Amino acid sequence: MSNDTGTRPSPAEKPAPVGLLEAFRWWLKLGFISFGGPAGQISIMHQELVERRRWISEHRFLHALNYTMVLPGPEAQQLATYIGWLMHGTLGGVIAGTLFVLPSLFILIGLTWIYLAFGDVPVIQAILYGIKPAVTAIVVHAAWRIGSRALKNGALWAMAAAAFVAIFALNIPFPYIVIGAGIIGWIGGRLSPHRFKLGGGHGSAGKAGYGPALIDDDTPVQPWMRFRWPRVILFAVIGLLLWVGVLGMLLALYGWDGTLTRMGVFFTQAALVTFGGAYAVLPYVYQGGVETYQWLTAHQMIDGLALGESTPGPLIMIVTFVGFVGGWTHAFLGTESLVMAGVLGAVVATFFTFLPSFLFILVGAPAVEATRHELHFTAPLTGITAAVVGVILNLAVFFAYHVLWPEGFEGDFEWFSALLGIAAFIALFRYKVGIIPLLITCATVGAGYQLLL
Repeated sequence: MSNDTGTRPSPAEKPAPVGLLEAFRWWLKLGFISFGGPAGQISIMHQELVERRRWISEHRFLHALNYTMVLPGPEAQQLATYIGWLMHGTLGGVIAGTLFVLPSLFILIGLTWIYLAFGDVPVIQAILYGIKPAVTAIVVHAAWRIGSRALKNGALWAMAAAAFVAIFALNIPFPYIVIGAGIIGWIGGRLSPHRFKLGGGHGSAGKAGYGPALIDDDTPVQPWMRFRWPRVILFAVIGLLLWVGVLGMLLALYGWDGTLTRMGVFFTQAALVTFGGAYAVLPYVYQGGVETYQWLTAHQMIDGLALGESTPGPLIMIVTFVGFVGGWTHAFLGTESLVMAGVLGAVVATFFTFLPSFLFILVGAPAVEATRHELHFTAPLTGITAAVVGVILNLAVFFAYHVLWPEGFEGDFEWFSALLGIAAFIALFRYKVGIIPLLITCATVGAGYQLLL
């Protein structure tokens, strides 16, 4: 990362205290540069906050990271919320977590409007033609990357295969697959613990010894870090009131069958089953958004993932795209207010997706700090992670089908898309090309091919 702001403290001295305004500016910057998915975003935070600025020690950083990895939801956003909370209490956590997603929210709203208003323009279609094979390759690579880490024995391979069959052939809803995998993992952890033992998260983020940190291993516990039951109950009640209040308002305005009301319920459920990251929840969002509620089409879902991959923020921000397209498509405010309907859909989808993530940190972080030991993954999470691999593979098959046979098997096979997708996968797998350069290259090549036809 660049050293454009702030001064690197001397290795021997403790950094100067960081004010809330300085922290605000950095979290805002992170919201605009957080490309690269969870691994890239966590790497940025480690390099800046642990190595360079030394706002937090290596041990405290990994301690927070291990907690966020066992939660449903976007781990990088939750980690930012956790660190912001460590530094400046509840307000610091809310600022950090909000700024992590706010730039992406506005960017995606703008891009989705352009997509819906001008998506039929040949140049836009040509660019998307090149991006779609790259997105398919990204999902295949994600399945391979997660599978290579998670599937350490035959039992876990079998669970991944079973999850693939369940969602691909039997069309079993994603939450049931998560629950079933968790139960199997719980039982397996007791009958055969060595098969369901999972190592620690991302592992060490790098060498220690960067010098004393502002929040160091021996930093005294601040008042807001102490676990107190009244505080836990207070935040749980506030979170519940926020959820009930907003959902109740939507219910009063639009009824149970209203588009925004259904989005509120659906995206709350999505937020609670996102074990394994955004790639794992995409099939669930597809099932609900495309098949159940028909907020968008299968091809629009692929286009939305392409936009999500090319913007900063967590990939789960694809819910913003789904919400905007759903509001626009259902035109619940009338045909003259499609943009406003889309914006409301995007905001509702984003709010209900991220509200649980804030509560997980603000309610649970004091208990985690009270333990101050390395957290271990549970056997149920091991089973869920194995099932996630099968679910992501199903997503890759779904994308590949719609990219290679856009008109169904009875239509023509897109041989150029196939070649571009294979080249994109090789670039990811063999040459470790970044997501953004890959998308730019594929968009350029695909657009050139389409426009020259």
